[in-house]
Amino acid sequence: MTESFPRLHARTRRFTLGVPRNFTISPDGGRVTFLRTRSGTDPVTCLWELDVASGAERLVVDPLTLGAADEDLPPEERARRERSRESAGGVVAYATDREVRQAVFALSGDLYLADLASGESRRLPAAGPVIDPRLDPTGTRVAYVTGGALHVLELATGADTLLAEPEGDHITYGLAEFIAAEEMERMRGYWWSPSGDRLLVSRVDESPVALWHIADPANPGRQPVPQRYPAAGTANAEVTLHVIGLDGARTAVPFEQEYLVTAAWDAHGLAIVTLSRDQRTMRLLSVDPGTGETTLLREDTDPAWVDIVAGVPARLSDGTLVWVADCDGGHRLVVGDKPVTPPSLQVRAVLDVDGDTVLFSANGDPSEVHLWTYSAGTISPVTTEPGVHTGRRAGGVTLVARQSLDTEGTTVTIGSVSVKSLAERPGLEPRVSLVRAGSRELSTAVLLPSWHVPGSGPLPVLMDPYGGPHAQRVLSARRVFLESQWWAEQGFAVIVADGRGTPGRGPAFEREMLHDFTISLQDQVDALQGVAALHPGDLDLSRVAIRGWSFGGYLAALAVLRRPDVFHAAVAGAPVTDWRLYDTCYTERYLGHPDEGHYERSSLLGDAEKLERPLLLIHGLADDNVVAAHTLRLSSALLAAGRPHTVLPLSGVTHMTPQEVVAENLLLLQLDFLKKSLNVS
Repeated sequence: MTESFPRLHARTRRFTLGVPRNFTISPDGGRVTFLRTRSGTDPVTCLWELDVASGAERLVVDPLTLGAADEDLPPEERARRERSRESAGGVVAYATDREVRQAVFALSGDLYLADLASGESRRLPAAGPVIDPRLDPTGTRVAYVTGGALHVLELATGADTLLAEPEGDHITYGLAEFIAAEEMERMRGYWWSPSGDRLLVSRVDESPVALWHIADPANPGRQPVPQRYPAAGTANAEVTLHVIGLDGARTAVPFEQEYLVTAAWDAHGLAIVTLSRDQRTMRLLSVDPGTGETTLLREDTDPAWVDIVAGVPARLSDGTLVWVADCDGGHRLVVGDKPVTPPSLQVRAVLDVDGDTVLFSANGDPSEVHLWTYSAGTISPVTTEPGVHTGRRAGGVTLVARQSLDTEGTTVTIGSVSVKSLAERPGLEPRVSLVRAGSRELSTAVLLPSWHVPGSGPLPVLMDPYGGPHAQRVLSARRVFLESQWWAEQGFAVIVADGRGTPGRGPAFEREMLHDFTISLQDQVDALQGVAALHPGDLDLSRVAIRGWSFGGYLAALAVLRRPDVFHAAVAGAPVTDWRLYDTCYTERYLGHPDEGHYERSSLLGDAEKLERPLLLIHGLADDNVVAAHTLRLSSALLAAGRPHTVLPLSGVTHMTPQEVVAENLLLLQLDFLKKSLNVS
C-alpha cells in the first residue's frame, strides 16, 4: 500500500533523510567526507567518504555497528540539536584534522575517532558525556566539552587534561550560549590554534539571565525543566574570551560589545567579530594570543542593523581580508578594503577560500542563489542553471549542491562525479509558477491543483507564508514547495509570498521591517490581490485562509485579527503573540529595546476582542524557543473577550515537531479545520 504524503513527509523528515550534507574536501581535492543516512526513511546518519577520481563511495562510520542504535543524549546535545534544527540521529556532526585524515564525533555522549583511510573507528575515553568534539589541526589531540568543562585528550597516550572547569552551576566553557546558537548561527564555543598548542575559549555565565521553567502538564509528576531565557529587554548571558594553553595558562581577551559573533584562527592570526546590543555596530578585531590585546581592523555601522554573514572573516593566502558589507545598496563581497562585486549582486555567504580563490553564494533574481568565485580581481559564475546552489571548494576542486524546479531533490556534483542522494520520491510534482505580485512586485509562488483547469472556476485560497525577516520561502527549488503542493491537491489555490524583510532584494528592502512587524501582513494582502489579478477566475476571495509556523504562525493570527475582511480562517502554529516574551537578539534587532515603544503595534494580545474568524492555535508544550506561554496568553485574552477559538496543545513537542505521528496528523487536522472553516467539501 502506498503511503500517504503526510505520512511520508513525516517519516522522511520533510524529505531531508538520504540527502548528502556536511561536506569536507581534503586539501589536495582528492577526497570528500560527508554525512548521509542509508535511505530516505532511515533517521540514522552515517559518515561517508568519496574518492573524487573514481567516484567511488565508502561507508566509514555506521552508528549501528558501534552499538549506538538507541541514542541517549546529554541535555546539552539535545539543546544543540534543537538550536540547529537537527531532526536526524547518528553522526549528525563531525570534525576533522587539517589534512582530513581523521574525524571525531559523538554518539550517545561517547567520543569516537575514525581513521578515514582504514575506515576503522574506536571509542576514546572521556570524562563524561561528550559535546562538540574537535580535533586540533595537527590531528594529535581532541578537545571536547562535558559538564560545561573543556577537556583535551592526547590521542597517542590517552592522557586527558581538564583545561577549564566551571566555577559555578551556571557557567560553561567551550559551548555556545542560547542566543549565539539560536540567532547568530554560532554553534561552537572554542577554536584551536593552527599549531594545536592552545585554544580560544568562550566562558558563558548564565546567572544574569532570567530563569524560566518548561513544564510538562501531561505528566504532572515530572519536575519542570529550568531554562535561562533572555527575553527582550532583559539580561543576556555574560560571555568572556580566554586563550588557554595546553598547560592551563590563561590569557583574557577583553571585548566591549554585547555579542560575540564568531572567531577565526588561521596562519594569519586570531580574529574575533563582536556586535553591539542594538546591532548597529559590528567590529572585527585582531587578537594577540600572547597578551590578549585587541586591535580594531574594521568597524561597520548601520542605522537599522548590521547583518551577520556566514563565512567571514576569511583570508587570502597573503593575509588579505575577505569580508561582506553593505555598500551602494547591495550586500557586497569586500577583498581588502575594496568591494569587488556589483551592488546588483546580493552576496549571501562566503563558502570557502582556496588559496587566492574565494567561493561565495549570491543572487540577482531573489528566487535563485548561485555560486561565484573571486580570483585575481575577477568574479566568475560557477553555476548558471536556474536553481538554488551551495557548495565547497578546496584543492582546486569545487563541489556544487543544486536544487531546482526542474529536478527532484538535491543533486551534488564535483566535476563529472556525483554524490548519490538516497532521498525518497515524494509522489507528487509541484505545479509552481513564480511571479512578481502586487504593487511591490513581491516574489510569489502560486500552486494550483494538478487537476485544475485555469479559468474553470474559483478555488478557495490558502496563503502559506513564513513572512519573517531574514527568511525566504520563494526559491527556485522543488522541495520547498512539496507541502504547499499537497495543500493544493486538497482543492486550494496556494500562495507563498516573500514580503519586505526577506533576503534577496538588498538591504533597503530588508530594513523596511524596522520597528514594525505588521508590514508583513500588508505584503500578504498585496500579494493576494496581485495574484488574483494574474489569475482571474481561479481564486475565490470570499474563502481565504492563512497558515504558518513560528513567525508564520504570528502572521496567520495577525491576519485574522486585523484583516478579517480579507482572511476568513487561520492556523497559527507556535506563534509569537507578545514580542516581550521572545529573545533579545532577534526581537531587539527589529523592534529595538522594549522601552523604545515599538512593541505594542506588533503584538497580538491587545487585538483579542477583534477576532471574528475561525482561529486554530497549535503549540508544543516543550517548546523552549517560542514558549507555550505565547499561545496560552493569547487564548486567555480571547477567552476574556468572549471570542471562540481552538487550541491544540502538543504534549512533549518542541518547536521542531519531529515526531512522525505528530507531524503527520498535524497536517490532517489543519486540513480538516480549514475545510470546515471555509465550507470546502
